[in-house]
Amino acid sequence: MSEHIHIDGQNEEVEFEQEDLGARPILMFLAALVVGCLLVALLLRGMYRYLDAYENRHEPVQNPLAQQGRTDPRLVGPENVAKFPQPRLESNETVEIDQFRLQEEQALNSYGWVDEGAGVVRIPIDRAMELIAQRGLPTRPQAGVAPPSAVNTVKQAAHKSDTSGQPAKKK
Repeated sequence: MSEHIHIDGQNEEVEFEQEDLGARPILMFLAALVVGCLLVALLLRGMYRYLDAYENRHEPVQNPLAQQGRTDPRLVGPENVAKFPQPRLESNETVEIDQFRLQEEQALNSYGWVDEGAGVVRIPIDRAMELIAQRGLPTRPQAGVAPPSAVNTVKQAAHKSDTSGQPAKKK
């Protein structure tokens, strides 16, 4: 037997890697990352300050009749919201949508006039479905059959009264 067997548990061919990454380079990378993020944040803050100052310098002169005392004319207080034309931005979406849905439900489930002058009314949707189930939907005439109209009635009367192809009657 020419094979060499090690009993002590060591294998001479297998070694651990000597070039492992230490803790110091990882900490240096993390520190550089934090410093880089701080520099970007400071750069952005300075850029926004510059752009805001540029906007304020190039803003048109305010009309002397406009309200004085407000520094930014773009800011709107709640007392001035009603002065804006429709459509306005929503201030409380949940309350406004609930009110809208309540109005829609009332319109779907109540009787009322749509146009009193024309005699158009609305009925509850449940009642409308019952009436459709009882009476059925209106149907269209079959294809090829012209509905009776004034023009067709006149054509039929003219055809019946046409005597040009018949011999004349003697008196």
